[in-house]
Amino acid sequence: MRILFVGDVVGRAGRQAIQTHLPDCINRWKVDLTIVNGENAADAGFGITRPIYDEILAAGADAVTLGNHSWSRKEALQFIDECPRLVRPINYLAGTPGKGSALIETRNGRRALVINALGRLFMEPVEDPFSHIRAELDANPLGSAVQATIVDYHCEATGEKHAAGQFCDGRASLVVGTHTHTPSADERILPAGTAFMTDVGMTGDYNSIVGMASEQPLRRFTTGIAMGRFEPASGEATLCAVLVETDERSGLALSIAPIRIGGCLKQVLPSVAEERS
Repeated sequence: MRILFVGDVVGRAGRQAIQTHLPDCINRWKVDLTIVNGENAADAGFGITRPIYDEILAAGADAVTLGNHSWSRKEALQFIDECPRLVRPINYLAGTPGKGSALIETRNGRRALVINALGRLFMEPVEDPFSHIRAELDANPLGSAVQATIVDYHCEATGEKHAAGQFCDGRASLVVGTHTHTPSADERILPAGTAFMTDVGMTGDYNSIVGMASEQPLRRFTTGIAMGRFEPASGEATLCAVLVETDERSGLALSIAPIRIGGCLKQVLPSVAEERS
């Protein structure tokens, strides 16, 4: 199975990159399952709306994950229960609308589990992510109940993301970090067969400060004074993603490759996918 995970979509520029590049990526590399992190996809760069969720699905996504900005657009609290493929952090407090995992039927007729979890270091107060992830992995064993398991670990701290990867090693197809909006160069397959990348990066304008137009963040850093709202950068966005190929029987990873298309980052193509397409 081929799994494509696309990093945090930021504002209109990020959504344009999804529209421009995602359908071609899916077709070119014969992707079976596509997941997009959409927690920053709204015009203001924080949260998601129902039309934007529908737009991302229409571009080819099979599931949309969220993060610490899940409720930055308050209407998400109202519509999320109507959207089974919109996955918010699993370790929000009991009673929070929506669900933290989803079972998805892939394009090749297989079954996949998608989990979204929120880290605790330097983040908002949430329940223990590891116990919630363990419960989902126990309930849906990889290689039997599901043929692929993807964990989006939305977190600030690199070490906590590494811990999530080690915790899931051998029980998930892919554990990928989101939130910091900067792609890491450490994509690899862990010892027990789980593909891992500390941060997939954002799908947004990289001529910015983590996706925001530079003026206001620079003012705050250099003067300590907040003079205006942050606004998403509006230049051409780079689509940042990771492509994983898994073993059909075990669901564990055979290969992992980063993808960076458009914008100001050099395009990186996954050679293994090119060779086998």
